[in-house]
Amino acid sequence: MRAVRWRVRPAGARGVVLVLHGGQVASTAPARPWQPAAVRMRGFVAPLVRATAGAGIAVGLVRYRYRGWNGERADAAQDVVAALDAVAAELGPVPVVLLGHSMGGRAALRCAGHRVVTGVVALAPWCPPEDPAEQLAGRALVTLHGDRDKVTDPAATRDFAERARAAGARVAGFEVAGSDHAMLRRSRDWHQAAAGLSAALLGVGTTPQEVTRAFAARGSDQGGLRIALPRGRRRLSSAVPTGR
Repeated sequence: MRAVRWRVRPAGARGVVLVLHGGQVASTAPARPWQPAAVRMRGFVAPLVRATAGAGIAVGLVRYRYRGWNGERADAAQDVVAALDAVAAELGPVPVVLLGHSMGGRAALRCAGHRVVTGVVALAPWCPPEDPAEQLAGRALVTLHGDRDKVTDPAATRDFAERARAAGARVAGFEVAGSDHAMLRRSRDWHQAAAGLSAALLGVGTTPQEVTRAFAARGSDQGGLRIALPRGRRRLSSAVPTGR
């Protein structure tokens, strides 16, 4: 099974965004592209392609073997490592941003220490308290979580973000008011924010000032972990050039 299904793969790609969909706590049933968790992430692809147009950024979807995380096996994380190894073999040591939802967010966070990963955008991630955060040292992490999420816990995401910052990551967190786990409420806001932030972590476009300020926080500082995501046509301030 091919580890990555490319949607855009320019010649001489200088960066990559890998999209990771959600799944289940435990299931060894085969993962299929028509399952709701996978279909949900397709809406993020077109905004990603637009946000990175002309910048030499490849966009691909990671393919899982199984629907579930499956305890200590962490099958989704194993599949993400395989995908990252495949990207490095195919494209060279280009920087990669992982964009993951729910179980895909957990896999992205778990695999952030891979040599090619430069940042993670985690959407309503599954963040058990026992999961490590030290692998994010030197990386950038942006989280987005709906305040009405009843599947994964927004407070657990903030706790993980604090631990990642204490470990040496640059961290910013967004609260998506009025939205839940499926990201159907305010879907356009989710799509546009995820695309712009993923692009910014690869040095494409501009980094919102709110994110730049949050990235400057260190150690136990909790600033910038509950930034309100603007609604509709309102946009985050974006006067700060990107650059790692």
